[in-house]
Amino acid sequence: MNFLAHIYLSFGDDEITIGNFIADSIRGNKYTHLPLRVQQGIHLHRHIDTFTDSHKIPKISSKRLHKNYSHYSRVIVDIFYDHYLAKNWTTYSDIPLDVFVNNFYNLLEDNYTILPDGVKRMMPYMISDNWIYNYANLKGIDRVLNGMNRRTKNKSKMNFAILDLEKHYSAFEEEFTTFFDELIVFSKQKFISL
Repeated sequence: MNFLAHIYLSFGDDEITIGNFIADSIRGNKYTHLPLRVQQGIHLHRHIDTFTDSHKIPKISSKRLHKNYSHYSRVIVDIFYDHYLAKNWTTYSDIPLDVFVNNFYNLLEDNYTILPDGVKRMMPYMISDNWIYNYANLKGIDRVLNGMNRRTKNKSKMNFAILDLEKHYSAFEEEFTTFFDELIVFSKQKFISL
């Protein structure tokens, strides 16, 4: 669910961006029909996820949530980290966040025919509610968490995670900042080697 991070870590390459964004909707190797650069974006996404899942800092963030949210804590951390990326966007990009996000939405629309069905179904809601731009504020994150909780039929209790974010706001932000600096370096190296 860390859409913004994956889009950002595509380093402005449109096809890599598409692949990096749709990767969670692709199972196994069911992507060989896609353009090569989109396939490489899927590979980049998977490298980023592997790096993140094995890194000690997101594990620390996740552990803080695990008691209340069990295996959903990793998904919540992804959402929290996207919040900090959006909130501190000017630290990472010279392109204003609203312009960056609108360019991404246009890219999706221009490549609609190659998107997986799940992405096609989600896209109208994502764009009309401007999910990615609204990651920058707590109200937007609260809406995402509530939506995720509904998708789990209220099993995840993720709707309460906004309280954890507010309670440990500085700690999560420090963890994100340290981790994301390392993730940028890692992702850039993978991107260059694609």
